[in-house]
Amino acid sequence: MKFAKIAAALGLAGLAVSGIAHAQSALVKVDGSSTVYPITEAVAEDFQKEKKNAIKVTVGISGTGGGFKKFCRGETDVSNASRPILKKEMDACKELGIAYYELPIAYDALTVIVNPQNNFIKNMTVAELKAIWEPAAQGKITNWNQVNPAYPDVPLKLYGPGADSGTFDYFTEAVVGKAKSSRGDYTASEDDNVLVQGVSRDKGGLGYFGYAYYIENQKKLKAVSIDNGKGGVLPSPETVENGSYAPLSRPIFIYVNAKSLEKPEVKEFVEFYLKNAPKLVKEVKYVALPGKVYEANRERLAKKKAGTVFGGTEAVGMKIEELIKREAQL
Repeated sequence: MKFAKIAAALGLAGLAVSGIAHAQSALVKVDGSSTVYPITEAVAEDFQKEKKNAIKVTVGISGTGGGFKKFCRGETDVSNASRPILKKEMDACKELGIAYYELPIAYDALTVIVNPQNNFIKNMTVAELKAIWEPAAQGKITNWNQVNPAYPDVPLKLYGPGADSGTFDYFTEAVVGKAKSSRGDYTASEDDNVLVQGVSRDKGGLGYFGYAYYIENQKKLKAVSIDNGKGGVLPSPETVENGSYAPLSRPIFIYVNAKSLEKPEVKEFVEFYLKNAPKLVKEVKYVALPGKVYEANRERLAKKKAGTVFGGTEAVGMKIEELIKREAQL
């Protein structure tokens, strides 16, 4: 897993995952979530090897929101998303006649992290996280002892995703209570590697991002267990699967442009994605969905069942079993 490629993807959107797209090659364009990027990158690499680079796949990182802006303008074939499509994005797609298939591909444990030298934080309540991140905390909660008197007088430095990130949307809704409601005085980046570096170098640092980035950098970071009223729970595949890591477990998706799917290269890529997702999702340290979900995705494409089952709202606290029931409604 090459997370360092993300920096290249941010600045070199025209590059394919493994080289420059040749004019004679068929091309599949993907953009969106940095959380979903490691899965799609792994799929794209294996797909291109199988096709001997006859089909090129470009994978950009504009964040979930930024990705949907491009997707709903018809600029991309596939959009990586760490949350469901929102009402305004549904409207934007509808306005330009963009129909789409919503395909859940994994579960993520959104992970709160601190510097490994932080020896006073092991467990945090959702209420503490809200006190830190809500807009009213801006300029006021600047030291750890202001969060909890039991914590030392150490400067609190915050790192988190930018406003175009689906992770930002999910975290703010799950923790603060309203999507995009957050203090603004923190180091923000759509590139999770920037957040990794920030917290790893700052003894008073606190941040959050997808589980795979924590696993990839766990020697530099410490995960915080989250207490949602039943005691602290650390993120792991097991706690995601059993539903105990709440409210920061979430489904993550790809969205496929229905018209693009009529192109052979896009159809082949998406079919390859769904076939190989269970293995590659685990390889990049996310939680694979039950096999019947990937099969349901294939049936959805075969029956041309476009649209979303979320109605333009977030999926905070949704367990895997609930996702399966919801997806069956389309």
